[in-house]
Order: sequence, then C-alpha cells, then structure tokens
Amino acid sequence: MLEAQIPTAADAAPGSPVESGVAPHEEALTQVALPRAVWRLIIDDMPRSGAANMAMDHALAESAASGAALPTLRFYRWQPPAVSLGRHQPLEEIDQEAVRARGYDIVRRPTGGRAILHTDELTYAVTAPADEPRVAGSLMDAYLRLSNALLSGLRSLGLDAADKAGGHVRAGRDVSAACFEVPSAYEITAGGRKLIGSAQSRRAGYVLQHGSLPLVGDIGRLVDVLALPDAVRQRLRRQLLSRACTLADALGLPPDAPQLRFETVAQALLQGFAADLNLEFKPGQPSAAELRRTAQLIREQYANPEWLAHR
Repeated sequence: MLEAQIPTAADAAPGSPVESGVAPHEEALTQVALPRAVWRLIIDDMPRSGAANMAMDHALAESAASGAALPTLRFYRWQPPAVSLGRHQPLEEIDQEAVRARGYDIVRRPTGGRAILHTDELTYAVTAPADEPRVAGSLMDAYLRLSNALLSGLRSLGLDAADKAGGHVRAGRDVSAACFEVPSAYEITAGGRKLIGSAQSRRAGYVLQHGSLPLVGDIGRLVDVLALPDAVRQRLRRQLLSRACTLADALGLPPDAPQLRFETVAQALLQGFAADLNLEFKPGQPSAAELRRTAQLIREQYANPEWLAHR
C-alpha cells in the first residue's frame, strides 16, 4: 500500500517518505534463526463488514500488546465489499455516490496506504507485541520477514513466479489513489505485477500488519469508485490491469479452480508462516474481551463518520 501524504512513522507503509532507507542488513536478517514460538490462528468462517474487520484487527493488536493474547495470524473476508482508505488518505479521492450505488462500504484503515476495493479476496493480518522477534526492529525489517513468509506460502500453491519488490523500491508522489497501481518495498509481485498490498501500524506497544490478496475478478474495479475524470479513469484502469493481478491471473487458472478457494489459500499461507518464521499455530477465536473491544471500536471509530472524514 502507498501513502497518500507524509504520515507519522507509526503508520508508514513501505516506500513512504518516512521510511526512506533500505534495511541495512537484509541478507543477514533473513538468516537469523528465530526462536520457536506459538501464535494463535484465526480463520474467520464468515465475512465481516469493513468496520468490523478493521475494529477486530485493532482489538487483537491491543490484546497482543497487553499480553492478554498470543500474537495472532488472522485470515478473513469482507461482506459487503468495501473500499478501505489509508489512515491519512483524503476521503475526497473517493466517489462516495459511486460507492453507494454499488452497495459497497467505505472504511478508513488504522494503517497507512491508499485505497483498496476488498472483494473476492483473502485478507491476512498479523498482530503482535512490538518486541516479538518476527516484527521487532524497523518497519522494513518486519516487512521483509513477513513478505518472505507470504512468498513461501504462495510458492507452495505452485506460483513459482512469486517474488517481492526490492527494498530500494520507492513510490513517487505522482501515484494515484489506488494501492495496487505500483508495488512498494518488499511487497509481493507475480511476473512483475503487484499481487499483495500490505500496510503496517506500530503504536501503543503493538505491530499490526495486514494485506490484501485478490483471488479472482477484475483488478480494475476500484477505478470505478475513484473521484477521477473519465479520461484519467480509463488510463488508470489500463495501468492497473498491466501492473497488478489476481491470484487467478498469476496462476493462469479459471475463477472456480479449487486452488483459489479462500480456505485453500489460507492453509498455504499458514504453512509459509509456520515454516519461514519457525511458528507453531494454535487455532482459536477472539476472546469475549476482544469481541467487546471490537464492538466498542466499531461504534466509536471505524463506523463513525468523523473517523472516516479524518485525515
């Protein structure tokens, strides 16, 4: 995901102006042996609204930081489809009438980056205390470790073309409101096209990183709800189709292929995290306290028009 404007360091996405340096010991970092650890695994059975998904990520991150819960890897979906904005992205970049006409939600993420249309996708979220070795260090250190885990999972699906953008990659300030227009440092690509867009927040003693993996469908649909002149809209659609892809595109599979099912992809990514980060996963669900905090965050923040209008 890409920043709309200069953010605080706590919300920086890879390639943003705040995080301008490459991780100085990239090769050494990937060779460090991580201690064995147990994390919680949550695979949501049912999709949630945009506000509920963002509130849940936030609540799980707070819970991990306090020590009330294990670090967590969560896989989830969205219903209805939702346009999510980066924490600092102007709401004016979205055509709200077009969003409503299509029955989409709009929600502002707690992380940086630019707009994503969440539909026909798998979303992952990592929530952990800031001193957990897999997310400790700089923002770019954590991105590199987590990107390597995502790559391992994708390759287990047969996606040999999966790769990640180099740590030197930086997005210019002339990019559009769309997250998937260009990859940023360490973001996942397939055949040179962006496949997973991720963003991270580091605050209040926790690290939250979440990202979108489009499984099937038209990667250019987001353009229909951006506030753009028609000529610009058509040009951006062409750019997105050439610079980004779905997992179906990357694998050359029809949309109903079993390899593209949410559950199948979640299991593949889970294996990548377990193998690459030396993790054991304990299946679980949000606690009663986390559910209460999620409900509070929905009311007070993520479904609050004042938060949506904030930038």
